[in-house]
Formats: sequence, structure tokens, C-alpha cells
Amino acid sequence: MALNYRKCAEEIFANLGGKDNIVSAAHCATRLRLVIADNSKVNSKALEDVEGVKGMFESNGQLQLIIGTGTVNKVYDEFLAVTGLTAASKAEVKEAAASRMPWWKKILKTPGDVFVPILPAIVASGLMMGIVEAIPKFIPAFGSSDWFSFLDLVANTAFVCLPVLVAISAARVFGGNIFLGGVIGFLMIHPSLINAWSVGGMESIPVWKLFFFNVQQVGYQGHVIPVILAVLLMSTVEKWLHKKVPEVIDLFVTPLCTVLVTAFITFTIIGPIFSVLENWVLAGAKWLASSLIGSAVMGAIYPWTVVMGLHHMYNVIEAGMISSTGLNTWMPIASAANFAQFGACLAVFFIAKNQKTKSVALPASLSASLGITEPAIFGINFRFMKPFIAGMIGGAVGSLAGAIFKLGAPVYGVTGIPAIPAVNNVPLYLLQLLISGGVAFLLTFILWKEDKPEEKKADAAPAAPAAAIPTASVIRVPGGEVIQPVPGKVIARDEIPDETFATGVLGDGVGVDPSEGVVYAPFDGEISSIFDTNHAVSLEGNGMELLIHVGVDTVNMKGDGFKGFVSDGDQVKAGQKLIEFDIEKIKKAGYSPVVAVLLTNSDDIDGYEVGVK
Repeated sequence: MALNYRKCAEEIFANLGGKDNIVSAAHCATRLRLVIADNSKVNSKALEDVEGVKGMFESNGQLQLIIGTGTVNKVYDEFLAVTGLTAASKAEVKEAAASRMPWWKKILKTPGDVFVPILPAIVASGLMMGIVEAIPKFIPAFGSSDWFSFLDLVANTAFVCLPVLVAISAARVFGGNIFLGGVIGFLMIHPSLINAWSVGGMESIPVWKLFFFNVQQVGYQGHVIPVILAVLLMSTVEKWLHKKVPEVIDLFVTPLCTVLVTAFITFTIIGPIFSVLENWVLAGAKWLASSLIGSAVMGAIYPWTVVMGLHHMYNVIEAGMISSTGLNTWMPIASAANFAQFGACLAVFFIAKNQKTKSVALPASLSASLGITEPAIFGINFRFMKPFIAGMIGGAVGSLAGAIFKLGAPVYGVTGIPAIPAVNNVPLYLLQLLISGGVAFLLTFILWKEDKPEEKKADAAPAAPAAAIPTASVIRVPGGEVIQPVPGKVIARDEIPDETFATGVLGDGVGVDPSEGVVYAPFDGEISSIFDTNHAVSLEGNGMELLIHVGVDTVNMKGDGFKGFVSDGDQVKAGQKLIEFDIEKIKKAGYSPVVAVLLTNSDDIDGYEVGVK
């Protein structure tokens, strides 16, 4: 029988706590997306029982009701008619959800949101620059060859056009038109402007006299903060004009006015003020990186910024360093800090007798040596604390050595072993890594002692060895990847023994036939929702909205056999334990233990990949 769209919409509305409790509403290909003022007023159980609603979850500050392709748009139309609300775009709903976050959290989150998607381009270009610049040191003739000229062009393009990349990414974050964002980025490095890198040698700089402003005709090559703020202004103006300008003239009036207003305010106010402030920040960072005491302090506290999820902010400083001097002297600090965590974690592997600890410590330490420290920090060092402190000391000593050696690289986004090809002095950089990792390794041996396990009763069955935290990715998007969250055999989505999961109604993804009853965080992100029964968790990060659902119909177990370790709103790191579950208890209850790992916003993401890699 066909769904009664009107009745479905009315029943949904009846359980949302009234019209005043609905901030915004939109829909995508399969889901009704709602931003709710007070979630405690929502009758979640009744919503799940509404005919036509195939599932519901909270993600990224939104209440999302799964209705299905070809149906959701009809239910949405009736929902607007029933509630009297006006239609909102998905971007507007996301903006409304984000507006509920504390202001400080928005500020800290923005740099990471902007930089994470463009890191692949920056990392590739930086490593290539390091290699291209290193070859002439061994083959001098290569420096004057056509190949050197060509490869140098390819390598430095991302840095020459950095404001454009930042502007496009910022437009995505702020909900603006990405092509208008690109225009603003290009505008700030237009060829008609004097290149910011060559201003220092000029006696006089031409200016425009615009009203009472004297605007220097200088570009913003290498700047980041003014670009982000300019695109924030652009997105705000554009969205305001879309609401005010009649549709018949919106197509040409809105872009024209948006670019003109943004350009004028950028060159007269935003650029001059915030480029100076950015230079002050950069000068302070350079002082810290070049100062022996400053480098040591930053090397010690760097792991704490990783724990708090603030380390992406350093990208702004590193980009500014490369743009102004061509050398990122902040990278050796991060490398020393990260490699020290590697040394501490590796020491735990050798000291520990507990097989589960060893199985986590070895792959986590190897990951840290490549610059990915979250598994080592959250899986081992921070959990035992003394290895973490040893790592802080090792990072401080290694950073001090890096400052003495005057290390640096024309790249950011990489640390540890991957940065070797790009660093300005490879032998001294290797010595720095040896110092930082070695000090942390030795101090961990001195400071940390493994707790003795409790004596087992004679009749107690020996515990099965724990599986290592998986490291393979199962979903990849332009801004990041989803690491397999549960040990076991990965199966295709359509093999999950549940029609809702298998058909992709909740989004694309994979299933995992678990070999161990533990769910680990598959990336750095935020817990958007964990069910009261602890059988499912939603988290978001890097533009991904992920649902991890343990078992089929396990909600009926009412939490028996499940234990949660996180709460709504928690910041988590890759490899952090989220849920424990009893596989045998699930099977005895008559349910499948297969874990569904679903990218619930897959229909909003271009270029994602699914499958083990």
C-alpha cells in the first residue's frame, strides 16, 4: 500500500515538541534533516514507529529521519505544509546546526575544516619541492636543466596558488559558492597586483585612492587568515542577498554584488588589518621556533594540543612561514614531539608482558613514526600517562636540538619519517629524530612499570588473545578516510543481513563480521550521538557523518552485552575505544553480530570510495 505522505508528515511533526522546537528543515536524497532546539522534547521512540520512517539518528547537530529515495521529497513537501516552515537548503540546515556550537569551538574547528581537504595537494607539492631542490646538491648540472625548471613549476604551484585553495575550501566550510570563493582567492593574488614576496625591495608602492582609503596595490601571496575571513564575509553577503534579491534577477545581481562588496572590504579593511595581525602571529611563531627555550616548551606541550584536537591550527603558522621565508621551522618541533611519542610507545611494546598491550603498542608506534600519533597517544601513552610524560620530555629535548641545528623544510602536513626527503639537512634531522625518540624510549624504561595482572582463579578459562586495532581504511573521501573500526572480516554492504543497511538507505559503506567485540574510533572526530543501549554510535569529522551499528536488531537487547565509553559531544581520536560488545551474547539472543559501518552523508560527497585498502 502506498505511503500516506500527509499522515507521515503529521505524525513526525506531532513528536518534535512543537513548531517552536524546530529550528530548520531540509532534505537530501534519502533523509529528512532537522535542526531541533531542544532534543529532550523529541519523542524518539514514537518517531521510530512512524510509518514511512525507516530509521533515525543524530549527526552533526541534526536529527535525521531515514525515509528513502523518491519518498522523502514528498514527505518533506507535506511537512512544510503541516508546520508552516519555509524550505531550507542542506547548507542552511548545516549552518543552523553549527550555530548551536559554542563560539570558541567554532573558532578552533574552522582552521582544521578548511585545511584538511587541501592537505593532500600541499603535502604532495611540499615533498616534491624537497626532492627537486635536493637533487642539484648531488647532481649540480640538474639545477640548470629543463627538467629542473619543469618539475619546480609543478612542485610549487600549490604554494603559489595557496590563497585560491584556501578560498575554495573555506567557501565549502562557510556554505558559500565555491566558484565565487575561487574568484576571491584569485583576486587576492591577481597578476596586476605587486607580488607580496617582492615588495620588500621596492622604494615606493603604488596605491588606489578609494573614498578615504589609500589601498596598496599588493597581493596576498602566502596569506591565510585574511583569505579565510574574506571568504567568510563573501559567504555571509551571498546568502543574505539570495534571501533578499528577487529570483528573476538573483542570478546576476547576487554574484556581482557579492564579489564587489567582498573585494572592497577585503582590500580596505580585512586585508590590511589581519595581514598585520597574521604577521605578528608568524613573528611570534618564528621566535618560538628559533628560540632554544621556546622550541623546547613547544616540543613538550605539542602532544597536549593533539589530545585537545587543536594541532591543525599549526597549519596556518606553517603556511605563513613557507610563504615568507620558504622554510617551515615549525615542522621539526612537530616531528620531534611525534617521534618522541613513537619512542615511548615502542618502549611499552618491549616492556609489556600483556599481549593485548603489546598488540596495540607495536602498530601504534609504527604509525607515530610516520607522523600519525593518535593511536600511540590514546591507545598507549596517554592511557598509562608515564610514557606520555616521557614523550613530552623527549619532544622537548628533540625540539631543542632542532633549533640548534636550524632545521626546516619547504613543506607542512608531514612529520617524522615521511618528511626526510624535504628537510634542509637530512643527517641532522635523522639525529634529531634519534634524540627525541631515544630520550623518550629510555625514560619510559625508567619511569613506567607494567601493573601486575591479578591472579586468576584455578578454574578460570584463559582469555583469548586480543586482536590488534585494524589499520586498513574501508571508506575514503577527499578530506580523509575511515579506518576499519572493528577487528574482523570486512564484507560488502549488500551482504549485511539487514535490508535497510544492505540497500544503502542509511548510506553507503561496509559490514564487518567481528572477531573481537570492540569498536574503535575510525578517525579523529566528534561523537554526535551514542544510543542509550550502546549498540550504535554516530560520529563526524573531516566532512564525514558515520554510523557504526553493532549487530542486526540488537536494539531489542536493550543494552545487555554492550558497554559504551563515550558520550554525546566527546572529541575522540582514531584508535580510541568507543564500545565493547559481547559477540556470543548477541548470537545467543538470535541476532547477527555483523557491524554496519555506513557513511550516512555519502549522497552529499563526491568522489568517495568504499572497500578495504
